[in-house]
Formats: sequence, C-alpha cells, structure tokens
Amino acid sequence: MWRDSFRLQIFCLLMAVLAIVVLVHNFFQLEHLDDDAVSGSNWITEDNVQHSLSQTTKTTRKPYCGYKQQTLSKREQAEQESLLAAIRWPKPPEGKIAFVQSTDPARSDFVIVKPSEFFKVGDQLEVLVRMKDFQGKPKQYGGDYLQARIHSPLLKAGATGRIVDCHNGLYKVFFTLLWPGEVEVSVSLVHPSEAIQVLLRLREERPDRVYFKSSFKSGRYSETTECNVCLPGDLPVCNFTDLYTGEPWFCYKPRKLSCASRISHAKGGYQKGLLTQEESLFFQSDVNIKRPILSSGPDSVTVKPKAFTDSSSMDRAEDPTVSPSGYYYEDQWRSRTHWIHHFNDSDDIIKCLQGKVIHLFGDSTIRQWFEYLTAFVPDLVEFNLGSPKNVGPFMSVDLKHNILLKFRCHGPPIRFSTVFSSELRYIANELNGIVGGRNTVIAITIWSHFSTFPVEVYIRRLRNIRRSIIQLLDRSPKTLIIIRTANVQELGPEVSLFNSDWYSFQLDSVMRKMFSGIAVHFVDAWEMSLAHYLPHNLHPKEVIVKNQIDAFLSYVCPLQT
Repeated sequence: MWRDSFRLQIFCLLMAVLAIVVLVHNFFQLEHLDDDAVSGSNWITEDNVQHSLSQTTKTTRKPYCGYKQQTLSKREQAEQESLLAAIRWPKPPEGKIAFVQSTDPARSDFVIVKPSEFFKVGDQLEVLVRMKDFQGKPKQYGGDYLQARIHSPLLKAGATGRIVDCHNGLYKVFFTLLWPGEVEVSVSLVHPSEAIQVLLRLREERPDRVYFKSSFKSGRYSETTECNVCLPGDLPVCNFTDLYTGEPWFCYKPRKLSCASRISHAKGGYQKGLLTQEESLFFQSDVNIKRPILSSGPDSVTVKPKAFTDSSSMDRAEDPTVSPSGYYYEDQWRSRTHWIHHFNDSDDIIKCLQGKVIHLFGDSTIRQWFEYLTAFVPDLVEFNLGSPKNVGPFMSVDLKHNILLKFRCHGPPIRFSTVFSSELRYIANELNGIVGGRNTVIAITIWSHFSTFPVEVYIRRLRNIRRSIIQLLDRSPKTLIIIRTANVQELGPEVSLFNSDWYSFQLDSVMRKMFSGIAVHFVDAWEMSLAHYLPHNLHPKEVIVKNQIDAFLSYVCPLQT
C-alpha cells in the first residue's frame, strides 16, 4: 500500500513539473508572438466570443496596420466595399493641374433657375452653380466640395440644400422652401476638386500626420514613446490592441520599461511639411477655403405662405431620410422627422429626465451636452471624480430627482490631453456592460478624431459599436439610443489637412448608412451647424447646442400628438 502511495506522489510531482514547463513555454511564446499571429480575427470570433489569448501588453518587432490586416466575413467585406463605393469622390483629369487651372470661387457664380416664378412654402428652389478657374475659363470636370443654404436673417431662419455634381463644372442645388418671406441663397466653395485629391492622398498615405504618445513609469523612472494605429519601422512595439473588439493600437516599446508600465495617453502633435509648394496653393484661407460664390443675378426669392389646411403635413415627413432633416425659424430648430419640444425651463428638463441614467459617449462635441445640462439644471450637481479638465470621465447627480448624467470619451485614437490608461475605454465595451431598460438613455458621437485615418479604420470602429448596440437592444429593447452626427467647423490651411469638413462629411455619410435600419435616433448636428447664421465652429455656440439638446430630449420625452 505504501508503494502505491509513493507512486501516486511521484506521479503528482511529475505532473506539477510538466505544468510549470508548459506554463513557462506558453508565456515565452506569448511575449514573443509577432503581429502575423495576433491579428484581430485570431482573438475574437465574429460573434464576439473571446478566445484563449489573455495578455494585452506584448512586444512585437513588425509594423502593424490594423485597417489593412483585419479579417472580414463575406458580409462585412461586401458592406465595406459598398460604403467605400458610396463615398467615392469624382477625380480631375489625369496629370498635374496647375493652380491657375483650379477652381476660383471669385470667378465662379450661381444663378437661381426661374427667379421670377411664384413660390410658396413647400416648393422646390433650384440653383445652378457654374465653376471657373483663375483664368476665367469654365471648368470641364467636377469634384469640388460645396456647401449651400437658404436663410432669412430677420427671421433667424435657415436650411441646407442638396447638391448634385454634374461632373462638367456645373452643380445643381435643390432647396425646399420651408417658411414664408424673403429667402436668400448662399453657396460656398469649401475646397476645389484639386485640393480634395490632396486630402485623399494624405488620408491614405499619411495616417501618421497626427501622432500620439504614452507615458510609461516605474518608481521614479519614466519614458514617453510615440503611439498610433500603425507605426512605421522595425523598432519593437507594445501591442495594446483591445481583446474584445480587436481595435488595434500600438506604442513603441520603452527602452528600459515594460509595456505593462504604461500610465497615460495623450495627443503628441501634428506633422509639418505635408504639402509640396504647388499643393499648398490649393489651401489658402482668403482664396479657396470656404469662400463664398456670388450670384450673377438675383440671390433671393419671395415665398408666399402655404394654405393653413395642409401646412402641418409638410412639416412632419414620415421618411427619416428626408432632406433637409429640419430648419431654423426664429432661432429654433424644427425637425421634419419628429416633433420637437423646446425645453426652455430647467423644470421641464428635470421632469423629462427624472429617474433616468444618461450615458454620453464620444468626443468633446458631446461633452458640450454634459456641460450644458449641468450648467442649466440647478439640481444637477457635478460630482468631482478628480478627472483631468476637458477629458473626463465626468458625472453629475440630482439626488432629489434621481438623475444620473455621465460622460466618457471614446477610446484611441483620441486627441485629448493626458488620459489615464485605465480610463481608455472603447464604446463597444462600455455598452456591453450596461444593463439597459426604459430608464437608460445613451447618446453617442464619434467622428472628429478619425479624420486623419483611412475610412476602414472608422468602419471597423462603427461595426463594433453597432454590434454592441444590437446586443443591448436585444436584451433591453426599451433602452433609448441616440446618435449625434458630425458638424461643420471653421477651416484654415492647416486645420484643413487634419479636420476638413470634407473628411467629416465622408465619415458622417458612412455613419448614417451603417446605423440605418436599426432602432437608433439621430440628432442632425451637421445640418444644425450648417443651416445656422453663426460662424462655423468645431464646438458650436450655446444657441446651437441648446437646439441639439431640445432634439435629444424630444426623443427621451416625445410630445403626445
């Protein structure tokens, strides 16, 4: 019997030694795994089921571009190709185009088609835009990026137009006349077609033109290295790709510290010298960036009121893709897709939000919602979490009315000042941790910080968020989810290379297509910023934010009609 016991002890000892050997071997493999073996598809399945990989801080020696090496299902590949085809932009003729042959907004003009016609509310107004170069010659190809709106300054009314590129130097703009009175037409050239080709090149070839950094620290010793979605060269890197979503993120490995010692993330800066001397001519503030195109004839029409009996049906179209989605009248946004209640009293907001938890996810443009609500509602008091200013996370509480308002920024890439590594969260993962229900409200915006990357990077991020939204609505169908779109901003030569409205317009178009057909609502910040009389601003002024909040709360507490 003692021999059996002795044999059992020997067997257990051998098994323990074997387990240690296997563990050491696996750990060694994990530490030296290169990128070819750790693409996102090896970490998670299409159904988001986590596999055995359990380390997030690995060192590799090969550059990795997640948007190039991601593995897609046939359905995902087809969707991506469809999205990229939908935003494909017209190109100028092959060959180098001299600056004098590029679009000159000062020599271009527009005409109102049939300006003397009798117009009434609800009619369509057509405008023809004719592009010329700096020699006064008509352009023979399209691809210019225009913005257009109608407005009545005295009424503080405005709406956007729908632009059609005829690919021959002519553009048609269609407006729906939505209020009576004198209505003016404004058309602007944001970028000439020649500049768009430069922006396309930068997006594909220079995704590193905004760079990021992380700090690593152990005791009193610290190091800072560069980070990005894709890092060039053969230097060792730390792989911080997210396990659950497969979102890629890399930092150059510190010389002395381990990858696990990372403590923070921050914007590093902007690359200089991105343009040739000839290309820089296409980006001049007073010449061809957001310059007005003037009319060669009348620039306004008189609109008569519509008959009272049929005015209400025109205001509320059932089609959610109606264009424009709304308009300003007396500085108040009137949506054409849902009824808007204007929350001019803090008591109205309290009544709407009582008993609710509101999650705001995204960038600084949705942080404006947090700041507005916290400032406007007296009982909503910010709880000091010790977070860095303008970065978050932030939280405000109204104990009396049981309201909890939270803001958290989205995961990298994000151009904020220092964000603690522990607070770098992906929206998809945050959504997976929310129970949801009738008293849960979620608002999301994500666009501005993706403008320097190939569109595939953005598509991947939205695909992960969309999957988590669908899962959340499946387990808690009464959860309310609202998407805030992108908005226009002030542009100069440098900002155009990183955050052009054209980049934002392309991303916004992708976002709207990817979230169509699922149970989310949209606050059209794009039209609300473009239709307004105030100068364009990345962070719209309070009157515009207030109208965004009204649209948001009107989804939370819809008017009974």
